[in-house]
Amino acid sequence: MNENYILPQKSDLVQINVKEINKELPDLKNISESKAITIGNWIMNWIDEDLKSGKVQINNLLPTKAEFAYMFGVSIGTIQNALRYIEDLGYVESKQCIGTLIKDRNKNDCSLRKLTSKREIAICCIKKFIKDNRYKVGQQMPSSRNIADKIGYSVNTTRLALEFLSTVNIIEHKFKNASESGWVMKSVDFEIEDSNTDENETLVKKIENDLKNYITKNLKTGDKVPAHAQLSEKLKVSIKTIHDALKALIEEGILLARRGRYGTTVIKMPSDNTFNVKKETSIFAPAQETAFYYYEKTQNYIKRMIAENYEIGMRLPSIMELSKEMDLSPNTVRKAFQNLAKEGYLTFSRGRYGGTFVIDIPETDAQSFKWLAVNPKYAEVYKN
Repeated sequence: MNENYILPQKSDLVQINVKEINKELPDLKNISESKAITIGNWIMNWIDEDLKSGKVQINNLLPTKAEFAYMFGVSIGTIQNALRYIEDLGYVESKQCIGTLIKDRNKNDCSLRKLTSKREIAICCIKKFIKDNRYKVGQQMPSSRNIADKIGYSVNTTRLALEFLSTVNIIEHKFKNASESGWVMKSVDFEIEDSNTDENETLVKKIENDLKNYITKNLKTGDKVPAHAQLSEKLKVSIKTIHDALKALIEEGILLARRGRYGTTVIKMPSDNTFNVKKETSIFAPAQETAFYYYEKTQNYIKRMIAENYEIGMRLPSIMELSKEMDLSPNTVRKAFQNLAKEGYLTFSRGRYGGTFVIDIPETDAQSFKWLAVNPKYAEVYKN
């Protein structure tokens, strides 16, 4: 486990006040690239100018994404993509729960544990895709969604990778505003970096390996894994990264996640190539299935409520109102609404007179799941 990374304290860092930025904002209505790329280029130019003038310093925290979003009049998601873009170019360095810092591009060392991003690997994959399919200059490429399916990455990651290739003149977009399609080859004179090297391993993959080492050295089968926050502090990464890495180990059969006080436990050591689930562990349903049972119970409650109290065309109480009435989280009620809409019982509308409306009356014979924590396959075994 690498302990050479530091976890800076936000209280020790100076954050730039968005009101002190005097650079003229870009015209986002007349651009030939996506808003994220235009904003990213503007931020890079601003950083260069203010570093030279001394208005900002290396390791200063940028304004928050919300402040940038308000300043540019765009969504926080667009700002997120812009910051990812300039982070790949080495201008900034981000850390969850802390913020985005201006990076010293004259140094190669990284004070934060931030390894190769998915976008960088996606860039390599797209380059290989271009070479393998022997695209020629001027030839149109498939849509970003189609390429995403081919290389195995999300559409958003693929789009960011394509936009990066556009900035280095490998491809260009033939439309005024970048969209999912319209990418055309501009140059085939490029090299493909080796995306299989240890340095190009994503951060989540690195943390997976670190967790395996931690389990091997400190735990045994049946032991409970420390909480996400503890692992986050120990490995100097975000809780989200820990969550993703643990999820991968669960899928490998190394860990078992259970809801509530049971937590996540080791069911086999990383070096063990066999997988033999014991009854005392497999009696518990996976957390994802348990959540499904809970949503099912909520849905059946709402079905009964509709059947007994509502007619077609009537509007249901809001998610927040039902959340308080049923003593559930708004997200649980929202998920139940969405599932009932898919089943054809509800519809949603926006605006002043919008809301959630009944379009069919459900049958009330369906029984909700009785086992919310125990796997039904093993319930009968332990019944007596």
